[in-house]
Amino acid sequence: MSTQTSAPGDAVPQPLVVRTVPLDDLGGRGTPDPAGTPDPADLLDLLPTDAPLAWVRRGDGLVAWGETLRVEVHGADRFARAEDAWRAVLAHAVVRDEVRLPGTGPVAFASFAFDDDSPAGGVVVVPRVVVGRRGGRTWLTTITAGRIGAAPALADVVGPRVPPVAPGDVEYRDGAVAADAWQDVVAQGVAAIRAGEVDKVVLARDVHARTQHPVDVRWALHRLARRYPSCWTFSVDGLLGATPELLVRSEKGLVTSRVLAGTIRRTGDDAADMARAAILAHSSKDLEEHEYAVTSVARALEPFCSSTNVPDVPFVLHLPNVLHLASDVTGVLTAPTGDAAHPSSLALAAALHPTAAVCGTPTTAARALIARVEGMDRARYAGPVGWMGADGDGEWGIALRSAQVDADDPRALRLFAGCGIVAASDPAAELAESEAKLVPMRDALGADEPA
Repeated sequence: MSTQTSAPGDAVPQPLVVRTVPLDDLGGRGTPDPAGTPDPADLLDLLPTDAPLAWVRRGDGLVAWGETLRVEVHGADRFARAEDAWRAVLAHAVVRDEVRLPGTGPVAFASFAFDDDSPAGGVVVVPRVVVGRRGGRTWLTTITAGRIGAAPALADVVGPRVPPVAPGDVEYRDGAVAADAWQDVVAQGVAAIRAGEVDKVVLARDVHARTQHPVDVRWALHRLARRYPSCWTFSVDGLLGATPELLVRSEKGLVTSRVLAGTIRRTGDDAADMARAAILAHSSKDLEEHEYAVTSVARALEPFCSSTNVPDVPFVLHLPNVLHLASDVTGVLTAPTGDAAHPSSLALAAALHPTAAVCGTPTTAARALIARVEGMDRARYAGPVGWMGADGDGEWGIALRSAQVDADDPRALRLFAGCGIVAASDPAAELAESEAKLVPMRDALGADEPA
């Protein structure tokens, strides 16, 4: 059964029946890496062609398919409306969870637009089937409308294995702003900063891609998960990518946010890249950019936490295409009193969005500058994407280095990348950085076999 609704007050299937059981017949089909990490293909191999959902990292995570319920939301209150809809679903759910780990029981996937007034809005998908893995344990969850029956086997809910299909030849063309003209956009951002309008602004550009064959999202997911294992590889409603930035994870009262700001391209030479990492770690321009981002996250979390830990010095995160300054900000949620509860992971994501790492600072002025000079609707680029469970815990990334498959044309995609701009930014260097950040999605659409 699939139900679609556009507002929390609409009818939901009553009751939803949720059954989570241990799964012993999945693990070990892939080849672990030398460190013993499970092959992410163990999970991704289960996905069907149609509308796959995924949130995986280092072989663990969740994959899902089917739609038991779909909720679309719009406007400045889209996060609150999405949470209201989820709570309405849970109020009518009958749950049997034999595993009881984060990600078991009822699970919803969601993604949200960057801008309040974007027509992309937001979408919450409650899947029909979820397979998860965490710390060596694997489980199967089914979410249906009806009576509780016998626990299904994996073979009962997974169809015949259909290998991912390569996209074939891919043609790229400029998006809203041509590559050369985007340097002028950056120059406008720098001028606004030097004029005192903002301290930092994050400017994005898009690139249009057209594939020879309809896009098989699973093909791209395999490539992203294998090549960027330290990132969170995601797929929700045609939005896909691998984000190195965790907006927030909330689990049993503990919150974590991985903040990235400050970037340098890799050369492909290990010795040269080590030298570039040292340069990045001491770059006043990049450290300034990073400090703005960390401060915005710490301030947003402070009202919800009894204590927070903000590292004094960032570390350098090494990705195949770029190096980033990174900080893991952590906190302990304030203990609830009376009938109150901890804020949900989605509520925390809403409070954090948009951070200075994806918008700029001050936030209101940076958003106004983006709207004035960027020349495009960001859609769900740089918006929160992730999952949440029945207890409100979950994980939300920022849809960076992402692509959106056109809902009306399965051979068309928009690729996105953005750069943090401060007073010392150079337009040509920022253009080169944006090209480096487009590499993951370009590679994901490559025509050779998934690495």
